[in-house]
Amino acid sequence: MKELYLLLICMVTCSWGKSKSGDLDLDYETASRLAGLPLHCAHVEYPNKLSQVLQNETELLAPSELHPVFYGCFDWHSSVHGHWLLAKVANLFPDTEIHQNVSTLFAQQFTEEKVGIELAYFNRKWGKSFERTYGWAWLLKLQEELELSTDEKFTDYAKILKPLADHIAELYIDFLPRLSYPVRVGEHANTAFGLVFAMDYARLDENEKLIEAIRNVSLTFYTPDYDCPLRYEPSGYDFLSPCLQEAEIMSKILDDDLEYSVWLQKFLPQLFAEDFFLEPGKVADRTDGKLVHLDGLNFSRAWALYTITKKLDDKDMVERLNAIGDEHIRTSIDNVVGSDYAGSHWLASFLFHALETRNSQ
Repeated sequence: MKELYLLLICMVTCSWGKSKSGDLDLDYETASRLAGLPLHCAHVEYPNKLSQVLQNETELLAPSELHPVFYGCFDWHSSVHGHWLLAKVANLFPDTEIHQNVSTLFAQQFTEEKVGIELAYFNRKWGKSFERTYGWAWLLKLQEELELSTDEKFTDYAKILKPLADHIAELYIDFLPRLSYPVRVGEHANTAFGLVFAMDYARLDENEKLIEAIRNVSLTFYTPDYDCPLRYEPSGYDFLSPCLQEAEIMSKILDDDLEYSVWLQKFLPQLFAEDFFLEPGKVADRTDGKLVHLDGLNFSRAWALYTITKKLDDKDMVERLNAIGDEHIRTSIDNVVGSDYAGSHWLASFLFHALETRNSQ
């Protein structure tokens, strides 16, 4: 089985090493199909998984009252990264039908009044820990995409959303120094994942306090690590790889490529072996909201591998790891559009980010 898989990896490497064209291209048709999922669920209020601590009965409100911007797509963070996907697609394909559809939705969603209610939720007694840090990270990624837009309307939306982004940045700055140990799970609370998008945004925003906070915890938590047990992954509900997420954040912290390569060889020495093998996650039931996480794992593993290889000089190793990333995407790519809502409400964002990371190499 392992030999067959390595042969497949070699075939994929040869094919994809010559051209970027193929079934993993991020073209308009692919982007439109994926954007159709968050466009559909942006106003789908139920089913809805609220994550809140109730102070009293007055806080028993409908999702759209609690979160008038991000109430659709089953939960707050899925709505947020669905909006990120829409902003990204609109930015990549201006003057198209999908751009117009996204603009219409954003005009409804991004108002000062609605964003004010979202911000007020974080100012409740228990609001400091709401969506920490997974949802925080996606909100900052959305803010980054709006700020980078060349569409004046989108940059206006960025200004409207900015108070919430500023507040979340302050939550990071307050929280990270108090985090004594990293969270190394393969789900939402994973610390490394929560730092990647936040660092990208902090650099764009030139927020030196946030940059320093992220650098400090990353260097403290992860510099001493070695021999990460990738062979133990995945756990049954993972949609993130604890080992690869750590390698991804450190690729953004260790600016010198050689320094990063030395650290990576200590942390994940198995990546450097010519016969390195990483089998994609297998989903037994895509109607189960937890088991379908493994489709997301395949996409997040792929984008982490693509990010890691950008820092490496060994062309053979880059080819091998990118081919493994490609195979992970191919394992789950056909199970996003048209899939059960348990997966479709969030997987499009993961797939899109994986494809975008691949095609930006």
